[in-house]
Amino acid sequence: MKTPVNLITGFLGVGKTTALLHLLAQRPAGSRWAVLVNEFGQVGIDGATLTQNGVALREVPGGCICCSAQLPLRVALTKLIREVRPERLLIEPTGLGHPAGVIDVLRGEGLASALELRNAICLVDPRQLSDGQYRGLETYQDQIALADVLVANKGDLATPLQLQAFTEIAAQLYPPKRLVAQVSQGRLDAAWLDIESTASASLSAAQAHDTQQFTARGWVFSPEQVFDPGKLKALFEAWGNDAQIVRAKGVFRIGRDWRLLNLAGGKVDMAPIAYRRDSRLDVIARAEAGLDWGAVKAELNAAMTQPNVLG
Repeated sequence: MKTPVNLITGFLGVGKTTALLHLLAQRPAGSRWAVLVNEFGQVGIDGATLTQNGVALREVPGGCICCSAQLPLRVALTKLIREVRPERLLIEPTGLGHPAGVIDVLRGEGLASALELRNAICLVDPRQLSDGQYRGLETYQDQIALADVLVANKGDLATPLQLQAFTEIAAQLYPPKRLVAQVSQGRLDAAWLDIESTASASLSAAQAHDTQQFTARGWVFSPEQVFDPGKLKALFEAWGNDAQIVRAKGVFRIGRDWRLLNLAGGKVDMAPIAYRRDSRLDVIARAEAGLDWGAVKAELNAAMTQPNVLG
């Protein structure tokens, strides 16, 4: 049986350790949970704070497990699984790290068979979110993009306008989050570790939505499925020249990396993205055009390559 794994991410000072303590306090009686903490400095600090009876703690100090210390991360995870056999594993990367690298390690050879990736929870301070100094940081953006659950912590310290800005920004994110919430003092609900959304419930199944003027379809694919970036861009450019298609937006795995593709106003943009949950596509077309959705799906299938599990 695979061990459920959750990432608890967020920028420096957002309250990740306090949130972890709240999650641990909700641990079912008698269950074995484990926590892996990454400190950017050479000396671990959070470990002493997080130690509790019945919870196994491991630290990976001296570097970011998202990049330079991936080998120590693999070693720490392997030892933790063999020695503790936890029923739940919580990982707290450093606030300076890009957590996508951790996801890639968890899905890598040897660990994927033992671990089941559940929701990644990202905490943000809504006072920082409205500050361009933070929002302009790549790490900050990546932490938010990767999250399945986005939580505004320290809500009691934020102004109503800052909380409103958080809600508006969260609503515009793509892909949409499974949950967006506001809390104070790190009071996360343990149910959020496993919460699902209808948008991500079925893989490779078409989602449909029609109005009098427009019709839309969406597809979701397993993260093991790999796409060819050149074929994807060519496909989006072809759609940009098709008067039937109004908008297309998708996120795709292209080997070890992932890309966000956006077609708007006939222009195609492709950019790296930290999102790792699944590959997906949403297309909006004019209703009167009678677009052949089967042909769209066939074109998308043609842009796929053979599954290439991360190693």
